[in-house]
Amino acid sequence: MEKFGKSQAVRRVEDVRFLTGHGRYVDDITPNDALHAFVFRSSVAHAQINKLNTDDAKSSAGVHMVLTADDLEAAGLKLNMHSNTVKNIDGSRGAAPKRPLLAKDRVRFVGEPIAVIIADTLEKAKDAAELIEFDYDDLPTHVSVTPGGPELHPEAPDNVAFTYGKGDLSVVEDTFAKAAHVVEMQIDDNRIIVSSMEPRGCWAEWTDNRLHLCVNGQGVWDQKDALARTFGMDAEQIRVTNPDVGGGFGMKAMTYPEYYIVPHAARALGRPIRWMSERTEAMLSDNAGRDLTSTVALAFDANHKISAYRVDTLCNLGAYNSELGQAIQSDLFAKVLMGTYDVQTTWLGVKGIYTNTTQVDAYRGAGRPEAIYALERAIDNAARVLGVDPWDLRRKNFIKPNQFPYKTATGELYDVGDFDRVLSRVEIEADKAGFPARKAASKAQGKLRGLGLCYYIESILGSPTEDAKVTFNDDGTASIYVGTQSNGQGHETVFAQFLSDQTGIPAEKINVIQGDSDLIATGGGTGGSRSVTVQNTATLAAVETMIKDFTAFLADDQGIAASAIRFDDERFRIDGSNLTPTMLEIAEMARDAGRDDLLTVSARTTLPGRSYPNGAHVAEVEIDSDTGVVQVVKYTVTDDFGNLINPMLAEGQVHGGVAQGIGQAVMERVVYDEDGQLLTASFMDYGLPRANDMPMVAFYSEPVPSTANPMGMKGCGEAGTVGALAAVANAVLDAVWDEGIYKVDMPFTPNRVWTILQEAKGAAA
Repeated sequence: MEKFGKSQAVRRVEDVRFLTGHGRYVDDITPNDALHAFVFRSSVAHAQINKLNTDDAKSSAGVHMVLTADDLEAAGLKLNMHSNTVKNIDGSRGAAPKRPLLAKDRVRFVGEPIAVIIADTLEKAKDAAELIEFDYDDLPTHVSVTPGGPELHPEAPDNVAFTYGKGDLSVVEDTFAKAAHVVEMQIDDNRIIVSSMEPRGCWAEWTDNRLHLCVNGQGVWDQKDALARTFGMDAEQIRVTNPDVGGGFGMKAMTYPEYYIVPHAARALGRPIRWMSERTEAMLSDNAGRDLTSTVALAFDANHKISAYRVDTLCNLGAYNSELGQAIQSDLFAKVLMGTYDVQTTWLGVKGIYTNTTQVDAYRGAGRPEAIYALERAIDNAARVLGVDPWDLRRKNFIKPNQFPYKTATGELYDVGDFDRVLSRVEIEADKAGFPARKAASKAQGKLRGLGLCYYIESILGSPTEDAKVTFNDDGTASIYVGTQSNGQGHETVFAQFLSDQTGIPAEKINVIQGDSDLIATGGGTGGSRSVTVQNTATLAAVETMIKDFTAFLADDQGIAASAIRFDDERFRIDGSNLTPTMLEIAEMARDAGRDDLLTVSARTTLPGRSYPNGAHVAEVEIDSDTGVVQVVKYTVTDDFGNLINPMLAEGQVHGGVAQGIGQAVMERVVYDEDGQLLTASFMDYGLPRANDMPMVAFYSEPVPSTANPMGMKGCGEAGTVGALAAVANAVLDAVWDEGIYKVDMPFTPNRVWTILQEAKGAAA
């Protein structure tokens, strides 16, 4: 058995379905008699509710129900949404103000749900919403990511939700005081809207006093548990399903008010209820990403070895805690705080700030892109200030191969790595040596050209435990039940491919079953680049059990010792016999013999440690000085993902991640005005990268197999975004450095870049 798999670039089998319009998304499969839900949302960012009169809406044509916070409370529904808090420096927990399903007494952000209308059609529900009398008194808003301002919650004085610290600040400060060089800078990490291709949606129905919620999420089990808590039900009374999902990126891993209110309305009315977000509604109500400002400082000795690193961050939580909101820029940021560098003296201080904006939570990378962006911007800036080569400065400070396993200052145990080897590979593939000539060619055309490097590392997240179940079906096929959930990554392909690699069962005869809590009892869902690593580890254990059981069965059937039988990934082979049955043939023999107990095999595994994908991104940008337009014209990636199960899928994940990174770096930025109104609430105002904004991405693999799982692989789902932000930003800074510009912040929009270029010209004059 080849535990590493065959590393084949198998084409995605699900794409035929998706590209021909046969995908089955949540809004495609709603029950025919489902009523429509529409959410009446706040149009102001901060206000005291004086009056909320829904009488006229309730009597509107086609309306079956209008729900407010008072209605939910009267029905005995728990109003407070669950969220996690982090530990403060003093040992207390971060603030945990109540976040109601529907606003009660006060609204705190534009888009906060206030009432839900249930009607025969969406149009009738919207018409009824126009009849709701919503009277309020405006309150002062707080939209800046700084302490102070009008108070949002009494539990959080000065709007500070938590004050987090990791490291020994006194040792860090002492090291800085003795350092030969100290380089400090402030780095802004702009807020983005997740903009998944498919907005959020769900529908619910009750049958025989049992709830079924269908939602386009990133796993069904957390949602099932949350519903059980909220409705006071046994988990067995609840079924949650995820159909095809058009992108999640962390945003769809969370629960939202609609996922409780729609089931409640369905039970109250005895009818299925459907709700689907519209695009502007999604921009107003979906969890956002990033939105933090960090002051970072590096201390160096006389030989430019880093002796200490200090980060102080202010991060935006939005109006309330989202599920993981407090952890993103604290615990998760800390996991890769020092990146790939051999430094043990570090400090991370974080203050989480409540503002009158939508909640902020996980977005592709969840804290790791933010940490690496801050560190790699700081390293590049320090190299320029110190007058040394940014590539050489990194090499000088890398953790060396003979230092692994390496325990970082924040407690992570990196299992393996050869960062200099990966960097040397990308240096060749990106043709660093030819860059001066390309820069000169750009200059001859009146353009600025810059080269930017980012060396990233990330920590795989999520539960290390997963289950796999394989059943042999009457029709000669096999089914594998997985505890993850595809959001478009190609799970149907890779899980079938891996099982086929290990068993010889043709991939076209393998059904991948996912996203149904009735069929799959437990699972870790999708997030943190965990899916293929943890799921295939469980699959490998199931296959080992299958081989053992089938070998024993075949030995009994043939009257020989089990030691005379071996399995070679395709067939069982018996010493001295021409009988060479396949897995499917053995399963049919077992069925004929009445051994149904052999037709279902399950396994649960827990990874002994996490893997740490890492790699180098090199971006080249060209800037038109007359217009400020930044184009990423060349992009090279060399990644260490360990052993690749499907190289094509891995490369596709990198391409998608790089696109999201370039999007944030060059054009994406959420803007609120001083009153908390979202000014970028449509794609007319919020820029997303298109095909012509993207360069061809050259991808290379330089694997150092992980020791943290039997396949030797490392997750790849978030790596592209983790590396892209700083690569592009450092390239832009490189392009403008000789113009006397020593600080630039994302996004590098034409107006922003043109303005700083003009200011530099004015200063020079």
